Formats: sequence, C-alpha cells, structure tokens
Amino acid sequence: MEKYDVVILGGGNAGMGVTVATRSAGLSVAMIEARDLGGTCPNRGCTPKKVLVAASHALDEIERAEKHAITVDAPRLDWRALIEREKDIIRDIPSRLSELMARRGVDVIFGEAAFIGGNAIGVNGRELEARNIVIATGSKPRSLPIPGAEHLTTSDDVLSDPDLPGAVVFIGGGVIAFELGQVYARAGVDVTILEALPHLLAAFDADAVAQTVSASERIGMRVRTLAWVKKIERVDGRLRVTFVADGTECTVDADRVVNCAGRVANVERLDLGAGVIVHREGRIEIDNHLRSRSNPDVYVCGDAVWNSPQLSPVATYEGGIVGRNIVDGPRHRPDYSQIPASAYTVPALASVGLSEAKAKEQGLGVKVHVNDMRGWLSARTYAETVAWSKIIVEESTDRIVGAHIVGHAGEELIHLFALAMRHAIAASQLADMVYGFPTFSSDIRNML
Repeated sequence: MEKYDVVILGGGNAGMGVTVATRSAGLSVAMIEARDLGGTCPNRGCTPKKVLVAASHALDEIERAEKHAITVDAPRLDWRALIEREKDIIRDIPSRLSELMARRGVDVIFGEAAFIGGNAIGVNGRELEARNIVIATGSKPRSLPIPGAEHLTTSDDVLSDPDLPGAVVFIGGGVIAFELGQVYARAGVDVTILEALPHLLAAFDADAVAQTVSASERIGMRVRTLAWVKKIERVDGRLRVTFVADGTECTVDADRVVNCAGRVANVERLDLGAGVIVHREGRIEIDNHLRSRSNPDVYVCGDAVWNSPQLSPVATYEGGIVGRNIVDGPRHRPDYSQIPASAYTVPALASVGLSEAKAKEQGLGVKVHVNDMRGWLSARTYAETVAWSKIIVEESTDRIVGAHIVGHAGEELIHLFALAMRHAIAASQLADMVYGFPTFSSDIRNML
C-alpha cells in the first residue's frame, strides 16, 4: 500500500485547484487522471469552443460591415481548417499541465481509479492509501433514454468533426446548444433546438434569455420548447427526429443530432460503496465544507458536485476551498452568490447574482433597471444588433443583487458588477465612478 496525505481523483481544474494549498503545506499528493490532464474545459470544452465562437464573432462583424461603410464579398468559412486551428491551439495543454504538476511536486498517475476502502484507491493494480481523498472527476453528458439514442453525438464530437453538416438538431436548450448552434448557423448550417421544458437557458434571467433566443432566430435558428423527443431513426442516410410539440407529432431531418440535455457527475466507475460514500444516482451527499456526509475523509469538488454551477472557474474555486479545508480543517465554505456566468453566444449573454424572479421570490424590495441600449451612441457606433441590460438593486440598501447583460461587451462588463457585489460597492457608488469615454463601461452609469 502506497501512502499519501492526499489522493485526488481527476486532473482537471478542480483537482489542480486542490494542489495549491496542499502542496504549499508540504503534503504529499497523488493525482489520478483517466484521460488528459486539464479535463474537459481546456481539452474538450471551454477553450476549443471559444475558438469556434471567435470565428462566429468574425462572421457577425462581417455581416455588419456595411454599417461601417465597408463593402465586402460574402465570406466563406473553411470548417476543416477551423477545426485544425482549434486542435492546434489546445494540442500542448496536457503536456504543459504535466510540467506544472511536476514543478508543484504532484505525482500524476494515469488510469481508471476506484475506491477499495474508505481511505484507499486502486489504480492500474496499485493500491494507494491517503488521509484525504478528493473526488474531482468532472461530469459527462446525461444519457437520453429514447429509441435511437445510439445515433446521438455530443459536443465533444462537434469540436472534433472536420466535416460541416448540412443540418443539425440539438436536443436540449442549454448553453452548449445555443453557443454551438450559433456557430453552425453562421456557417450556413440548418439548426434546430428542441427543449422539453418550457424554459430555455434556465440558469439565466428569463427576459435576458428572450433577447438571446430572438438573436438566434434572427440568424435562422429554429427553437422549440415543450418539445418531447420520441425517437431518432436513420432514414435515407440521414437522421430523423420525431418529437411532440403543442400536441402534434412532428419530424425534422438532420445530418447530426447532438445530445445537449445537460451533464451529470462522472462517478459511476468509482465504486462509491466501497468508499463508504452515500449517494443517490451519482449525487454524492456532501456538507457545507464539500465533504462526504458519510465519509468525512472524502471531499468533492468541480462538476462532480451535483448542485453547484458546472463552470470551469467554479471548479477551480471549489478545488481551492477543498485544499484549504484539508490543510486548515473544515472551516471554509463556498459562496456561489456572486459568481458571474456567460453564454458565449454572439452577442453574449452574461449574468451575476439573482434573476428578477428569484429576487422577488426571496421577498426583496428591488428596483429593476431595464435598458434596451440599441439606440445609445455606443451601441450605434458598433452597429450592435442586441444591446440590453437589466440591473436589480435592493432599494433599502442600494446594493446590486443581480445584473444581466446581452451584447454591449456584457461578458466583460459583468465582472464589474460582480466586483461591486462582492465588495459591497453600492449602486450609486458604481454609477458615480469616472469611466473612460467612449467605452461600453461608461454606459454602466446609464444602466443604473
């Protein structure tokens, strides 16, 4: 039995976050990774996706070129070359992270890990014992129990496929569907999103989502809610999706059908029972310090935490908290109330804090500032097709409790609102700042 102070299951952002405090404290640390160091985000998610989104931005700006008195020919996207560029950008990420772990003094082991005891892990025929074990194994696409599910592809496939399809159906109306759907639509692909629930992009404010849906439909995407997929079948060399919407059975044909029905914790191969870890359908029961309730020597962080936002920065944040709890004892707790999030559509949808509905559910007396900014000079200067904001301020305290922006560099401006919320900067103080002009940031005064 090899002995360590800490064994981390997973070499993604969460697991690497754990190593900062633990190695600084001189603890011995082993990290077990089944695939690539870095995990989903840099290798199969956030980073390669943003390469495609950047191309979508370029196509969007070309579309608006005539507004700036620029005449251009119709653009042509070389999809295969774009995928090659994406792969080139991310190619050396695992090796660079391997070097980082080596400098940090972390022993990296590649293989499939599983519990063989409350404080023991088996991997590649080796047995590792640790005072603390961290589950940071990330997430995987949620399986869909529908006939023909074997025909489904995932976002991983979209980011690797060098052939541009003629038509794509996304099952599920979440962030990935809208981000990749817009990329496809701007590349000339026929795109349909089918969502079983009445709401799209459920984590965001409903009015902000409506702006994003409208922008998506403007570029030709078809979006259906309350659409229940019955089956997927191959017909004449293509895929036919049969679904029910408004009480009517409908079909849509496509070359690809992508599963975007969300992600679940990737823990099914860990043999949690052997680790004395109570869970329900892969959802590990944890306390406020991210510890297993049944085995306090085991911590969970990142996408393996079933009830926290599945965001790369959140994984790093939770990993840091787990690392400090291992070193200091269980005294640190995550706070998710002021973490910004964005859907990298074009224009982007950005949010921090409470939606208007959540603020009212909590009984807060709020003033809601809603602005359609398309007529503002800054938006007109850049010929923005969508420029919209909703800022929610608690009247009794003048504190910002929520901010939601579509377009208008919202994916960047949202951090100023998050900063104000975290450090108790009042709305009037934020509005009273002197900003550089002309910038999108200078419009924060008017948003409030």
